[in-house]
Amino acid sequence: MEALNLVSELKSSPALLDKLSQFSIKKEFKAGSIIFNESSYSRSIPIVVKGAIRIFRTEDDGREILLYYLKPGESCIISLSDALHNDASKVKAEVEEDAEILFLPAEKAIQFLKEYPQWLEYIFKSYHQRFEDLLEIINAIAFKKVDQRLLTLLHKKSELTQSKTISITHEQLANELGTARVVVSRLLKQLEEEGEVELGRNKIILLQSQ
Repeated sequence: MEALNLVSELKSSPALLDKLSQFSIKKEFKAGSIIFNESSYSRSIPIVVKGAIRIFRTEDDGREILLYYLKPGESCIISLSDALHNDASKVKAEVEEDAEILFLPAEKAIQFLKEYPQWLEYIFKSYHQRFEDLLEIINAIAFKKVDQRLLTLLHKKSELTQSKTISITHEQLANELGTARVVVSRLLKQLEEEGEVELGRNKIILLQSQ
């Protein structure tokens, strides 16, 4: 599904764009920064202006499972749901690429739903996109082999960075896939032999298009 673009979605309502600018707090984050943790509470929702954010869950043993990425113009709807119900976060958000983020207070997000049809449409489309992302994850875990999931993840990262060269360790890839580092290393070597990737020190170069 094509990524949402906040400005495009709301360009028919300059008044709403002004309100978002007026009430949101803009912050900048470096790659690797944690935006929010599991079990934390927040009364605002993030809207990505620049960069990318990784949304994932972790287990007590340190394993992770990637849920989806947030790109410019997108928001974490899970955060909105948690904020509206005053629930602790069920996911963790980490900056994948240096990012600029708007934080909109939850009470304003509720108010805008009643006042601006364009905002309501944006929220519904956001829910739909995140639902499709989660279905894709469930389908991949249930029906795809780890090598297929690994290659798909590499292509997603390449799309995010607009580069065929991905700077990442085998350990990081293993964490995002919820598997062991030794498994990822073996599969990457296999993909290299098949001409899909070229391996370097803490980097992977994609040689084939998806």
